[in-house]
Order: sequence, then C-alpha cells, then structure tokens
Amino acid sequence: MKIDTRPYRIEPGQKVKLKHWPTAIGPLYRDEADYRERLDAQVLRLSQMQNLLYAHNRYALLLIFQAMDAAGKDGVIKHVMSGVNPQGCQVFSFKHPSAQELEHDFLWRTTQCLPERGRIGIFNRSYYEEVLIVRVHPEILKAQSLPKEAARAPAIWPQRFASINGLERHLHRNGTRVIKFFLHMSREEQRQRFLARLDDPTKNWKFTADDMAERELWPEYMRAYGEALGATSSKHAPWYAVPADDKRNARLIVSQVIVDALAALKMSYPEPTLGAAELASVRRRLAD
Repeated sequence: MKIDTRPYRIEPGQKVKLKHWPTAIGPLYRDEADYRERLDAQVLRLSQMQNLLYAHNRYALLLIFQAMDAAGKDGVIKHVMSGVNPQGCQVFSFKHPSAQELEHDFLWRTTQCLPERGRIGIFNRSYYEEVLIVRVHPEILKAQSLPKEAARAPAIWPQRFASINGLERHLHRNGTRVIKFFLHMSREEQRQRFLARLDDPTKNWKFTADDMAERELWPEYMRAYGEALGATSSKHAPWYAVPADDKRNARLIVSQVIVDALAALKMSYPEPTLGAAELASVRRRLAD
C-alpha cells in the first residue's frame, strides 16, 4: 500500500513550529515481516528508477538529510539506498569546513559535490549547517572572514535563506531535483538512543562530549530548524519533516518520497541506435 507523504511535506511559506509536528506516528507496517516486504519493494523500485535516471541522462537527484544527533540519518541512507548501484550514487558527509573552504562563500564546498546528470547525490548534512549550527553558535562566523556588512545578525540569516533558495531554483531549472529530509526526533528518543550507545561497547565510539553539549541547546536548534525549514521549503525543493522516533516508519516514508519524485519525471529509455531490422539481423548472427 502506498504511503501518503503529504502530511510530512512543508508547504512554501509555511510557518514551522516543530513542537506541533509529530516525531512519532502509528506504525506504517503490520509487523517485522510486513516492514521488510514493504521496504524491499521500495528498494527494488528505486533501483529500477535509478537505472532509468542514468539512461535518460537529463536529470540528477540531490537528497539532503538533516537532523539532530542520533536521529538515524546514516541508517536511512544505508537501508533505503541499499539497492542502488554505487556507480550512480555518491554520498557526502560535511563536517567542519577546511581552511580552504573557509576562504570561499558558504555554498562553495557543497557545490563541488553536486551530482551529475543521471546520478543521485546524497548530502548527509549540507549547506543548511550554515543556518543551523552556525546560527546556534554564531561565534563560528568569526572564522569565515566575512565582510562586516555581511556578518551582521539578524540580517545574515534571511540573506543566507535567499542564497539557498536561489541556488535550489537554479539547480531545478537545470535538471537537478532537490528533496530535503529533516528527521524529526523527540528529545526523549535521543536520550534513549544515547543511552543505548553508551551500553553497547561497539557503539561507544559514536558518542562524544560535544553530543551532550549540543543536546543542552535543543530549544535553540528547534527554533533554528523551524525557521530554516519554513523559509526554504519550496515547490521545486520541498522539505519533509519525517517522524523519526520509529526508524522503520522514517525509512518507509523517505523511500516513498524518493520513488514518487523519480516517477514524476516521466523518464524514458533512449531510442536504440539500430533499427528493428538491424537488431533482428544482429540477433540472428549471435544465435548462430
């Protein structure tokens, strides 16, 4: 059964207060077996659509994932994209910018990683960090060597939203379809996942002192996310606030959004270079 993803899509210009958006919904599957069957079907469909995307060679797909720590971005990417041909897909995780990257505008480093036509690009965090973590930690701006008139708060944030919107309009006009996912997890669910990491020696490495420091800034991050999502969700580059307390639900919703977006492109395989008679002739020769 197809999942209706419209409830999770943020409409252009919509004011977003994330406390009014659910982090948990009823299960979209009956049991473990049903979940596996549904996800496997979506993974297969996505694999088929990726082949068509590559052959059609007119569009690219950029998937952006943003979330608080432990919301499951890596797991969504791993499970949903498990059937995708690695040759046609690239994943980029953006950490702290390098010295070279800081010498450029805030969109420069991610622009270098945009997908080619026929391919899928995945940004695990993205240029949106510049209106999220940088907004919560404005001291980061000091390292960006910006002109004084460009670094004044609060004007800098609407200006950066405008730059992002302009980039995404440009990408859409030139064939890159942008879909953005915010994995919306509750603070209590994050607490439980942090505890699980601490209790599992194989996952201790995932936990850092910074994780707790950032958790203390939860209200500030929710305000920054809410404003960013509302200011940058558009018809051509929508945001989806995906309930992420249940990882299985999140994976099913994300996979449905991606499959629907590719299906909407109405792509087709190229016409063969040989005519029907020539193809038949080649087949006879190969069959002999």
